[in-house]
Amino acid sequence: MAESIVTTAPTPPAVGRAPEALEFPGCHPVYISRDDIADYEGRFEFWDADTEIAMVCEPTSYYHERPAHRLAKLTDRIAAVRGSPIEAVGHTDLLVRNARGERQRIMQADQILFLRPVQTIPHGKAIEVGMDALPDVVLEVDNTTDVRRGKLGLYESWGFPEVWVEVPDEPEPNRPRSLRPGLTIHLRGEDGFRTVPVSRALPGWTAEEIHRALNEVTLSENTAQVLHRVGTVMGAAQGTGPDDDPFLRRQRRESHAAGYTEGQANGLDEGRKEGMRAAVLQVFESRGIPFSISLPERLAEMDAVSTAALVRAAMECRDERDFLRLARRRSPLGSRKDGA
Repeated sequence: MAESIVTTAPTPPAVGRAPEALEFPGCHPVYISRDDIADYEGRFEFWDADTEIAMVCEPTSYYHERPAHRLAKLTDRIAAVRGSPIEAVGHTDLLVRNARGERQRIMQADQILFLRPVQTIPHGKAIEVGMDALPDVVLEVDNTTDVRRGKLGLYESWGFPEVWVEVPDEPEPNRPRSLRPGLTIHLRGEDGFRTVPVSRALPGWTAEEIHRALNEVTLSENTAQVLHRVGTVMGAAQGTGPDDDPFLRRQRRESHAAGYTEGQANGLDEGRKEGMRAAVLQVFESRGIPFSISLPERLAEMDAVSTAALVRAAMECRDERDFLRLARRRSPLGSRKDGA
């Protein structure tokens, strides 16, 4: 299966464990009423209507934010090679409503990916579980938090197809010792989540490769090759490629045009040099003047002298040594050297 099929959770979705059974290490509770949550613009991990409590992880740092932003950039390169867009929508609300249609629970991830946004991306203020297409990939970054003790079980019960949990190489000062750097891919199956070494949504992209790419300061040659490989596989599955991406299509056309022009110029230059050598040697042969096997190579080094000047030198010279003297005098460099 080259690309994951976007799935939705059952309707109505399973709400998951009771709030008191969920743990959110690294977070602190903040009261947000049912009336205020609709317009709340701050960051939180989880909110529940029964308690009107949001679990907030503050402050948000560079260490925590960087992997999510980097994933958006990396998948944008994959999308270009594939030839169709991938949309990263950040920490958009993931919302479950109760039977009365009221907001019951909300989670926010660190990054959310839709692989076919034209067909599947929701257009409301939140991604409604049980109503909208679910994201193909959700990224959670654990640095001072641990999603395994709360959020991961909710993702599983809500029917999310693939969740990545990244623990960055560069730790927060107060990171728990139980968190080890690396990326874990949780893939949904018939019996819930299982840990796998390779993404199904982005085929062939391994957990190890993803982790390395998320932690690089600059894009490495190795990661560039991996992104190209994944994009190529995804494009082959849907019959698209780099020429279907407007930016890459323009770049490839410009590169092709530049290569053609350079090749044509190089070809003309080589043709001129070959013609010059042939003309000079023909004069030597017609005059019966012997020449060494090294003369054609020495002629190739006389770029600064016109073909006409070299032919005149061949017609005036007494022998090869005299020809080379005359040729140097007709060269701009040779003239300055000889004081002519």
